[in-house]
Amino acid sequence: MALERIELRLLRLPYVHYFETSLGREKEREFILVKVFSQGETGYGEVAASRAPLYSYETVGTAWHVLTEFFIPLLFRQKIEDPEEFAAAVRKYRGHPMARAGLELALWDLKARKLNQPLFKLYGGVYEKIPAGVSIGIQDSVEELIARVGDFLQQGYQRIKLKIKPGWDINVCQAVRDHFPDILLQVDANGAYSRETKAGLKALDEFNLLMIEQPFPPYDLWDHSLFQKEMNTPLCLDESIYDFSAARSAVEMGSCRVINIKVGRVGGIVEARQIHDFCQEKGLPVWCGGMLESGIGRAHNLHLASLPNFKFPHDLSASRRYYQVDIVEPEITLEPGGKIKVPQDPGIGVTPREKMIESLTLKKEVLLPEKCS
Repeated sequence: MALERIELRLLRLPYVHYFETSLGREKEREFILVKVFSQGETGYGEVAASRAPLYSYETVGTAWHVLTEFFIPLLFRQKIEDPEEFAAAVRKYRGHPMARAGLELALWDLKARKLNQPLFKLYGGVYEKIPAGVSIGIQDSVEELIARVGDFLQQGYQRIKLKIKPGWDINVCQAVRDHFPDILLQVDANGAYSRETKAGLKALDEFNLLMIEQPFPPYDLWDHSLFQKEMNTPLCLDESIYDFSAARSAVEMGSCRVINIKVGRVGGIVEARQIHDFCQEKGLPVWCGGMLESGIGRAHNLHLASLPNFKFPHDLSASRRYYQVDIVEPEITLEPGGKIKVPQDPGIGVTPREKMIESLTLKKEVLLPEKCS
């Protein structure tokens, strides 16, 4: 059955606390909400691209353009509604994985709603509760960082991830370990280091870290492979894993011992599951990273993280970690024991708050089959 229409909305949500990485500081998030309509059902997806091309070359502007000019017209022309058919058809286009993923996620949600099943059952998920970690950005002082770590541990999060950059790394890990010697701790550089500045990173082996995430720039698999041989601590790749071929290359080169799967970064669930299955076959664990999504993208991530080779606490925090009020109900919450329940209702399993979404909308476009032929 062909789709009846597709709606795009550009939304802006303020953070409850600024979030800073080696790429810069943000106080709010702009993102694209994708809605697909068919036979009285609506599927929801979220495009993970940000306003500026920092984490990725994609932005909300490029995603909007590619969706309206290429991906959505392709769906209408070929009368595609199935997400796996869409993933196959869209492969002819180069790049733009976040735009592709946002539309594919909406199609998955629509399919699951029509089948009256939660998404994780369509994916073959096995976990009904997901261990939750929290990512803490660069703070104005080490004292402020220590206070925030303590607060999140008190809330029950199982693992702490610290954002690092040159000059905010060894001293920060030392301070956190001094205060919290036994916690699960990892760090994430977002590609801030290079062959010339890596020497300081070797000292991170002293802090019993769960992993060091993305020390070098995204396309530098070779330097990651050399550095992993020098380190006892596992390296984890994030930005470097932009699709299945990159994941396979990283594993075969020994560039990492862990892979972070972000559905937006790799271009959709179909690609994410292929990476998951390959890593499982090779004995390499994966975990699910977040992109500071709203409750819609966060719910999608929870269903993905239910697959069996997701082995570590994830960056899938409660809604209130980032947003005062989320755009779904019920909001994503942290349960005792530091886990988040995978939604059990059909589709993504949460209900979008349409009035709130309307109030947050900066831009809207409705696309119809007859206008995209």
